[in-house]
Amino acid sequence: MRKLMVAACVVFLMYQITIAAHSQDFNGLNMSLGNLSRLSKAETRSICAENLKGEKGRGGMAEVGEGTASHAARDLGQGWKVQPYLNLEAGDTLILADIEGPGAIQHIWMTVPTPWRELILRIYWDGEKNPSVEVPVGDFFACGWDRFAQVSSIPVTVNPGYAFNCYWEMPFRKSCRITLENIGENTRVIFYQIDYNSPM
Repeated sequence: MRKLMVAACVVFLMYQITIAAHSQDFNGLNMSLGNLSRLSKAETRSICAENLKGEKGRGGMAEVGEGTASHAARDLGQGWKVQPYLNLEAGDTLILADIEGPGAIQHIWMTVPTPWRELILRIYWDGEKNPSVEVPVGDFFACGWDRFAQVSSIPVTVNPGYAFNCYWEMPFRKSCRITLENIGENTRVIFYQIDYNSPM
């Protein structure tokens, strides 16, 4: 009986420790399976061709006639995929994300046409002049030498149809700027989405 009482006390104590750990403020970082049930006060945002600044409630707001896919959405109107992608002209650079304040990039998705070595991805943290990341876009997603390779891992997945996904968590204190430069000779169509969180 005494052993049973001790075991019950140990289980109760472990339960209390677990509850206490999960009741503490959670900043929304380290979104592993062990943290899926935890509540966070962080705000999540999504930046894409339809919502260039990741503003709340601003996705799908392009009007027919102003979006890159207006020809395909001509009968649908606002709220549909009127601007699902951006055109990147030869020699130009797109600012994919320009985030002010602290936060963390949690997911990047892209679908871009080959050759990938002609598209240079750069990431700048906290107002720095030189990028911390500067790499051909395919290499960033584990597809070097302009060759497709299906990748199935926790930090990077590459799916058939050239869907690149990166789940590396990348925190920043003051700001984050992500750019894509086209050093090739042809206009490129860029589909992308960048998901991030920022503390409240």
